[in-house]
Amino acid sequence: MDTELARFNMIEQQIRPWQVLDPAVLSLLSTVRREDFVPVAHRALAFMDTQVPLIAGQAQGPAMLEPKVEARLLQALQVQRHEQVLEVGSGSGFMAALLGHRALNVTTLECRPELARTARANLQRNGLVNVNVVDVSAAEGAQGRAQDGPFDAIVLSGSVPEVPRALLEQLKKGGRLVAIVGDEPVMRARLFTRTGDASWAQTDLFDTVAPRLDGFTEPTRFHF
Repeated sequence: MDTELARFNMIEQQIRPWQVLDPAVLSLLSTVRREDFVPVAHRALAFMDTQVPLIAGQAQGPAMLEPKVEARLLQALQVQRHEQVLEVGSGSGFMAALLGHRALNVTTLECRPELARTARANLQRNGLVNVNVVDVSAAEGAQGRAQDGPFDAIVLSGSVPEVPRALLEQLKKGGRLVAIVGDEPVMRARLFTRTGDASWAQTDLFDTVAPRLDGFTEPTRFHF
């Protein structure tokens, strides 16, 4: 496979048509080696418009999101060089790597030890010294990392039934959080912006479906 041609086609055929036009984001996607963060067994899927399973034998488990979804979330966050960022759900470390190239520092939380080790190794191999992978329990990850905050930007790299207030409260005033919220068959990527001490604005970005992040409480459903 011609890797550079595949990367170019990914950007031009998948990402640009999905309204990702920020030159800084496009440049980053052309230089950060996505294939380095894809499990060897799925390396052929590195540039395809699909989710990539991260644990062997768990097709419904954690996955890298589609390149266009990662790109739209990154574009919506508008991370700046002086900013401090939190990610929940390290996965293989790819989103953390993208964030690390744009932010001052990144804290990324992972509740699966095998993925935390993989993300740490991938990030080190790619020279991301400003990204810290933190092993947490699923419940801890859903509560964020208040001791390292407040944060300028937070990204949830997976879906949640709703965004906990505890996470929104870890944003600085003017800080942004992106998450994929809701239930199958349709979920919605949403941008939250802190506007005051106890107020947040929200903007719906696009519809999609993503694997659930562990540890986030599902709403109670009543059956009659």
